[in-house]
Amino acid sequence: MNIGFIGLGIMGKPMAANLLNKGYSLTVYDLNTEAIDHLAQLGAKNGQSPKEVAIESDVIITMLPNNAIVKHVILGEDGIVQGAKAGTVVIDMSSISPVVAKEVAESLQDHGIEMLDAPVSGGEPKAIDGTLSVMAGGNESVFEKVKPVLACMGKDITWVGPSGSGATAKLANQIMVNVNIAAMSEALVLAAKAGIDIEKMYHAIRGGLAGSAVLDAKLPMIIERNFKAGGRVDINLKDLTNVMETAEAFDMSLPLTEHVRHIFETLKDEGKQANDHAGIVQYYEKAANVEVKKMPN
Repeated sequence: MNIGFIGLGIMGKPMAANLLNKGYSLTVYDLNTEAIDHLAQLGAKNGQSPKEVAIESDVIITMLPNNAIVKHVILGEDGIVQGAKAGTVVIDMSSISPVVAKEVAESLQDHGIEMLDAPVSGGEPKAIDGTLSVMAGGNESVFEKVKPVLACMGKDITWVGPSGSGATAKLANQIMVNVNIAAMSEALVLAAKAGIDIEKMYHAIRGGLAGSAVLDAKLPMIIERNFKAGGRVDINLKDLTNVMETAEAFDMSLPLTEHVRHIFETLKDEGKQANDHAGIVQYYEKAANVEVKKMPN
């Protein structure tokens, strides 16, 4: 199987590297030529456009920032659809709206091209070590065909249902993750304002019901004041905007999600859009005039 990979950002570059490490022939494309050069040193071919990547590939993976870019790369002029042959499988691993995922899948199907919406969870660390959670929507037989490819990048790989199901599962995931970070941030700011030792509190509560993967991953970053992005504020803002647009289509209210989306908008306005989403804590710190950090020795 010849694989194409388009979108070599924080997540895409290590995901593509894992495919190369597993022995797949890979053709890559990104606007960032440094990312292409890095993967070329590992053995990847340089595709000059999405169309050229498609011509060279049996399976094409996209890992892109938003709905508009996904549509342009797949369906636009010089896009994947212009070069892919019938029977090609497109796996969009971006986090996009389920409405857009279905729309793109239907357009590709008109050309005999299959598509899975297969977004991921786990952030940069799991992209690097190849243990992402993958949630896929689309034809189940197509999913089974490309599952060995997905297994090079992920550990928990699940077919969720028909087209759009993977994208919907990712939206639900983003609600849980980001509302969880916000709740944790409120708690940490309360504890910091009260003057207690945050590290000791962490060890006291992590074994109980308040313990979580979010707590273990994000609290150490916060107390070290390390907001280098594994999951960027602006990307999570985009995801929660997709959530709210989807909820609006279902005529439903998601007040907790809407509040966290507002926090992300505020952080972006303050120039913190490239921070990790653990930076939610800074919104609460500013309001309480306190900083969550290690106690001095």
